[in-house]
Amino acid sequence: MAIKVGDKAPNFTLIASDKSKVSLDDYKGRKVVLLFFPLAFSGVCTTELCSLRDDIGSYEGLDAQILAISVDSFHALNKFKELERYTFSLLSDFNKTVSRAYGALYEEFALGMKGVSKRSAFVIDGDGIVKYAEVLDHAGDIPNFEAVKETLNSLN
Repeated sequence: MAIKVGDKAPNFTLIASDKSKVSLDDYKGRKVVLLFFPLAFSGVCTTELCSLRDDIGSYEGLDAQILAISVDSFHALNKFKELERYTFSLLSDFNKTVSRAYGALYEEFALGMKGVSKRSAFVIDGDGIVKYAEVLDHAGDIPNFEAVKETLNSLN
């Protein structure tokens, strides 16, 4: 079942691309844009995350932290982050627990792959409450980042 607006965001601890542990609780009191994306190095995922990288000033201006999650290993995410020069955290949900908890997991994906994160965007306020939730069923779609920024702006 997908997480919806008004729900308490499930806490998690995942391994980041630099092998550090990152928990949602680390960001208590701050706004978080939590993104799930299917696969590092794929065309749409690269386009999506590069658009965030190129607009990072907007998110910083709204005092929001971006956390991007996929089921890729932290090794793959580290190379992806390095290659594309992302300045936000890429987190490995290799065991698929967080994607499943947020209702953002394809049980069946392309080419017979199972258990891949659905492209999704959540805005979580400083109290850990979900203020925006968008889980996309079509992997070729990109979240509505204007709506994400409007939600962040409304929290100021």
